[in-house]
Amino acid sequence: MSEPILHTLEIESLDLEGQGIAHHEGKVIFVDGGLPGERVLARVTRRKPSYDKARVERVIRASAQRTTPPCPHFGVCGGCAMQHLEPNAQLAIKQRALEDALEHLGKVRPRQILPALQGPNWGYRHRARLSVRLVPKKGGVLVGFRERASSYVADIHQCLVLPPHVSALLMPLRTLIEGLSRPDRIPQIEVAVGDEATVFSLRHLEPLTDADIDRLRAFGTRHNVVWWLQPKGPETAHPLDPAQEDALAYALPAYGLRMHYRPADFTQVNPHINQALIARALTLLDVQPQDRVADLFCGLGNFSLPLATRARAVVGIEGSRTLVARAHEDAARQGLADKTSFTELNLFEVDADWLRGLGHFDRMLIDPPREGALAVAQALATLAPEERPRRVVYVSCNPATLARDAGVLCNVGGWVLRAAGAVNMFPHTAHVESIAVFEPQ
Repeated sequence: MSEPILHTLEIESLDLEGQGIAHHEGKVIFVDGGLPGERVLARVTRRKPSYDKARVERVIRASAQRTTPPCPHFGVCGGCAMQHLEPNAQLAIKQRALEDALEHLGKVRPRQILPALQGPNWGYRHRARLSVRLVPKKGGVLVGFRERASSYVADIHQCLVLPPHVSALLMPLRTLIEGLSRPDRIPQIEVAVGDEATVFSLRHLEPLTDADIDRLRAFGTRHNVVWWLQPKGPETAHPLDPAQEDALAYALPAYGLRMHYRPADFTQVNPHINQALIARALTLLDVQPQDRVADLFCGLGNFSLPLATRARAVVGIEGSRTLVARAHEDAARQGLADKTSFTELNLFEVDADWLRGLGHFDRMLIDPPREGALAVAQALATLAPEERPRRVVYVSCNPATLARDAGVLCNVGGWVLRAAGAVNMFPHTAHVESIAVFEPQ
């Protein structure tokens, strides 16, 4: 067995995965567990032609921002990457990551840096996918997140980023699954926590027996959990009790709204930040009562319906037929059907002629997935000055694609990036959410 390769390294910065960045003899080394400003002894775990990967063995000089991770599973569980860094420092690094992406990838700088949005550091994660694995060598069924950089399920007993009542069910879930007829054929449980209900969606690769159903019902009654079952793809998901189909909802009290959704629908993971993000987006858009507003990648209407309480008309466009239907239903339920319209369309394949065909918009909100909104940005860049919305707010979950699209808008289309700022949707992870404001010159 070869001797381990150990280096003493100076950590210079963090990457978007929360790894320290160092150099040794001209080669980049990504150091798991290292923080900027630290000197560490690190063990090389992987060697590549252009870079190495390493893990901290010992901290020789610690950063003043290093903190003791409160979770006993940190370092093994892959759910969090930054618990060893003080929360305010995490946010500062995410803000810097956003600025660096805009400058280096998009070749653009915001005229104003917005204060970062932050909320609770713990118990914030109201959506999660828990992996399930029968591992006899580890005593039975494991329920949790995957290990860091591994396909194995971590042997965790609690999770501090999940709501406490969900964390407390990790061990009871193990016992439940072990008692089912085919525990080896249960790959995952999706968690969705609403204001008044907690839903667990059980993915099962074999039919459940009557005894299995009885066990699930008893568990749901004992722990106040609503069960959904998913035998195949997401479209097969259904409630164990049909009367509980509409159990999930979250309130947006600032707008007098209550958003209804199903466990498989996309909703924001962090409800506290979601409310703050909606408020900031509407403030930045500066919507007026006479405005006609577009909400692109509108989902189930998370921004559309709040916008409809302020604007004359809102046009929501979304690629998922299911979410479009959900938005229609909620708009009608909440008395906003006359001010909203929702359409299913692939927004990755649009152009300026399509955008012109929708008629003039005074404001526009864009909230794409990680792939970004390149086609929309190219369409906006092509519009004549008089055709352009007076303001565009772009909500992003990927600073790289935001930077790319910002480069198209500003460097090709002549738009101005008025402001941008980070949003800490996922504390203790390296995930960077952000918001940006564009205006035509």
